[in-house]
Amino acid sequence: MLKITVSCFSVWCVALSLGTVPWPVQAQSLAQSTPQITEETPNGEPTPNPDELRPLAQSDSLLSLEGGEKLMQEASEAINTEKYDVAAAKLNQARRVFNQLSNYHLKLATIFSGIDRTVVEAQRSNALKSGQLRDQATYQLALVHRAQNKPELAVPLLIQVIESQNPTSEMGQKCYQQLYELGFVNAPLNGEKPAASSSAPAPSAKK
Repeated sequence: MLKITVSCFSVWCVALSLGTVPWPVQAQSLAQSTPQITEETPNGEPTPNPDELRPLAQSDSLLSLEGGEKLMQEASEAINTEKYDVAAAKLNQARRVFNQLSNYHLKLATIFSGIDRTVVEAQRSNALKSGQLRDQATYQLALVHRAQNKPELAVPLLIQVIESQNPTSEMGQKCYQQLYELGFVNAPLNGEKPAASSSAPAPSAKK
């Protein structure tokens, strides 16, 4: 019996020395040596704000107010150097972006109607902003076409803005005045001949 016990003990020692029998403390040591996951970067810097990582919130995104405004600014710079073809292309792009944004926000407002009032109001506000910028870009594009001596392209754009903005609004009246100066309409607004305006597009795309 003693020989068997000694033999078993010898076998266990050999196995232990070869690493085939684990020490009871190995699992605990492994847990203690595992690095803890924190909310800091390896350099000790805080994790970036998730809102800053949203792709459509960046200024280089086309499907955003910032992206459309950037196109309008580029168009304004082209107008200042009388590169009207470039300005027209940029303004057309801006119009499409703002029109898409307005339609998408209106759809979301309709979808959430009766479900979440906060979402509905926010989407309607975004749709209104997008629509206003779309009409400004459209008006500027009409002025560019007039500067290019292409009144046939300016007329439908001016009418679109009047329909969207309301004829009595400031922008609506400006568009009607352009139609009058182009000779598309004969009756002056409110029965009074409007003051002549410059046919050159304004330097700023937001005016």
